[in-house]
Amino acid sequence: MTTAVSHPLTPLSVDEIRNLRGFLADEGLVTESTRFSYIALREPDKKDVLAWHPGVALPREVAVLLTDLATGAVSDLVVDLGARVLLARRDVDVAAEGFGPVFDEDFEAVDRIVKADDGYVAALARRGVSDLEKVVVVALSAGVFGYEDEVGVRMIRVLSFFREYPTDSYWAHPIGGLVAHVDLQAQQIVRLVETAEAFVPTENGDYLDPQVRGPLRTTLKPISITQPEGVSFTLEDGVLRWENWSVRVGFNGREGLTLHQLAYRDGGIDRPVMYRGSVSEMVVNYGDTSPTNAWQNYYDVSEYQFGRLANSLELGCDCVGEITYLDAVVADDFGMPQTIRNAVCIHEEDYGILWKHNDAITGTSETRRQRRLVISFFVTVGNYDYGFYWYLYLDGKIELEAKATGIVFTNAYPGGDYPYSTEVAPGLGAPVHQHLFSARLDLTVDGVANAVEEVDVARVLRSEGNPWGNAFARTHTRLARESEAVRDADNRVDRTWRILSTDKTNRLGRPTSYLLLPEGKPTLLVDDEAFVRPRAEFAAHHLWVTRYDRDEMWAAGRTTNQNPGGSGLPAYIRADRSIDGEDIVVWHTFGLTHFPRTEDWPIMPVDYAGFTLVPHGFFDRNPTLDVPDLGGGDHCAAPAAGGAADHGLANADPDHGAHDHGAHDHGAHDHGAHGHAGR
Repeated sequence: MTTAVSHPLTPLSVDEIRNLRGFLADEGLVTESTRFSYIALREPDKKDVLAWHPGVALPREVAVLLTDLATGAVSDLVVDLGARVLLARRDVDVAAEGFGPVFDEDFEAVDRIVKADDGYVAALARRGVSDLEKVVVVALSAGVFGYEDEVGVRMIRVLSFFREYPTDSYWAHPIGGLVAHVDLQAQQIVRLVETAEAFVPTENGDYLDPQVRGPLRTTLKPISITQPEGVSFTLEDGVLRWENWSVRVGFNGREGLTLHQLAYRDGGIDRPVMYRGSVSEMVVNYGDTSPTNAWQNYYDVSEYQFGRLANSLELGCDCVGEITYLDAVVADDFGMPQTIRNAVCIHEEDYGILWKHNDAITGTSETRRQRRLVISFFVTVGNYDYGFYWYLYLDGKIELEAKATGIVFTNAYPGGDYPYSTEVAPGLGAPVHQHLFSARLDLTVDGVANAVEEVDVARVLRSEGNPWGNAFARTHTRLARESEAVRDADNRVDRTWRILSTDKTNRLGRPTSYLLLPEGKPTLLVDDEAFVRPRAEFAAHHLWVTRYDRDEMWAAGRTTNQNPGGSGLPAYIRADRSIDGEDIVVWHTFGLTHFPRTEDWPIMPVDYAGFTLVPHGFFDRNPTLDVPDLGGGDHCAAPAAGGAADHGLANADPDHGAHDHGAHDHGAHDHGAHGHAGR
């Protein structure tokens, strides 16, 4: 028996999640203390999906991670939803593999636990805090730091903040020099750690308070973004089509937005580029050496679940223009479906000049404007807000951009020229940290037979073959096995990675390919012997390449919470499989190294990180020669070249000046109901 859906990659529906929970309850697998750590579609094998056509039904399998709060036991299940059959069940060794994500009720439990502890209350009193109602308890994932009493035990670490009034920004008032380590199963503090920074910064950080922000500006004039004839894309049965692009849009509670079967129509043929793209993981590792903060490192995708924390986006705040929204269905801790309204935003943007030439000899002057399709979502994880924007361009280029905003994490500043934190207000520190993302890029460049080459620029010495000494060249190094494909960017040689087809060529007889252009910013900066290193190994390198495996989905492994390390990519490459001419997956680490500025307080302007995929010999020529002049008549084209009717964006910028590419940013407002108190 199978479940009838329109496509095997269609996200789980409300009814399917309800049916799943009902089946597990009927099987006796759901008790009062059972919580659902993960529920996600176990996507069919790629070969089966690529061979699928309407009328064919594939088994609808769901991967489930269950946690028993009473015992701490974790079970990993696979269910055939249509057949109502439990296909697999495995008891997770939590000491060796870790737990699932933090639950919503953990935040409530921790508040109750610490405030009932006499030692914690006394520590607050030593810092001048006596009103527990004004204490905001921020529960944070614990990590692994060699504490014997934490092995195999669900733990949380707690930092505390003071809030004078309901809308007060408590991040401005960290209760310094105090952290509690809480055993969630025993419901008690197992240790309190205190340092000399036993004070609470007092300056107001409420960025909505007129006394803090000052009077609002009156000089900004409205910008109107309109498309009088509607948008240029269609969305039907989950498939988005825009110009020559087609892509299936997905969403799940762990990763959030996913893109599937991305293809570009060329000469009447849909040529595959990427089978699946997502942000598989991210780690935020802090560099403050204080015992109260040195343990801070969070896995926001797997420990807090990006998808479940997605914002409900609002027109005019998060998205501007002619917007199409998609709702998303996720499962809560009790295995019940929840719908996030307007979780995904889709729209078009003008993006300046596409190509241009003014030819004095022929008397022609031609300009075409670039445009991009934007597919995005925003997520709030405690203090930070992250936006993820996939951009598809007319010329075949693909970008992923991460936008970080919100409020920097704070602590009590120890004074002097402390190197591991920035004093952003009197007595208020913002520790140095990194945001490192792992993009899982299941590329299918003209098919599943692909290979990767590392491409570096190279100087050429003066010689008989280079008599003027002016030559420079490129080197191409083929990555043959997984062990050879753990690589780092190097901007000194303009390093890129070429993902090429091993059985398709362009008209010049060369392999069709795409280039991965990394930003080349720092990867994981911690010491090789640091406690946080083993489970963050994925973030220590810019590139990993693996052979495709249906269940190898997570850069740091399936259960990262208190995982001692070695899961995910290090485990995947242990087999050292061939990756030359195979079905491969490219994993790319990118992100930000953040030394906070005073300008980041009391709320942080957006910071950016990302990467680009560009066609390299994929097309036989510029694929945008057929883009018309949408400026209207002779506006952007000389009469000899012919003008086109005006079907363009009303806000198209006809001049040659700078263009604001950020006019469509999602804002930092959290319109969702899924945020946690702190991160």
